[in-house]
Amino acid sequence: MIKVENLSKVFQTEEVETTALNKVNLEIKEGEFVAIMGPSGCGKSTLLNILGMLDSPTNGKYYFCENEVSSLKEKQRNTFRKGNINFVFQSFNLIDELSVYKNVELPLKYLRYDLGKKKKRVLEMLDRMKIGHRRNHYPQQLSGGQQQRVAIARAIAPNPKLLLADEPTGNLDSKTGLEVMNLLSELNAEGTTIVMVTHSERDAEFAHRVIRLFDGEVTMESTKKEFAQIEY
Repeated sequence: MIKVENLSKVFQTEEVETTALNKVNLEIKEGEFVAIMGPSGCGKSTLLNILGMLDSPTNGKYYFCENEVSSLKEKQRNTFRKGNINFVFQSFNLIDELSVYKNVELPLKYLRYDLGKKKKRVLEMLDRMKIGHRRNHYPQQLSGGQQQRVAIARAIAPNPKLLLADEPTGNLDSKTGLEVMNLLSELNAEGTTIVMVTHSERDAEFAHRVIRLFDGEVTMESTKKEFAQIEY
């Protein structure tokens, strides 16, 4: 599903040039659950933004479902991303002025679902995330765990091919974070490809494969079994 070749990203100002990614090569198969780990500033979020087509690389190639997308302009990336890729963020990124129902409905409006299909899908996703009873509430009326459930419901409502999760449990307590990871694991078991950036060793254990970055380069790849045997 995903293939990147010699992917580099350089951020440049008048005074400083920073290499966030340096000739990264990796492949992610459809249906995989991959965790990306590494210290702060190693390029994890930059890589995730490029995979999610929020940004483009300075050099290298990015293939998504066999389409070379690294050279697309911003408008083209936005169009390609719709319905194919969605995100779950550490800070939830819900719209405070919209109800839970309206937040989950939003991506379906952009995809022009008809009214009946849209309502059915939103209610299905809210029930799936066990948050349907709060559909008329607003984000600030929910706990952190409930907000993340809404964010996941919104992300999966369009049935994307790829779900990108950036520190999805970072703002949650341990118990609630485990519940969120179990939800992501269930979604992956049903066929959703997931790429997750995390600092959490526990969360990474849910992945099929762990990729470690350091100074913008891939330094290690571990299978689930290999990762479980690494001592820290």
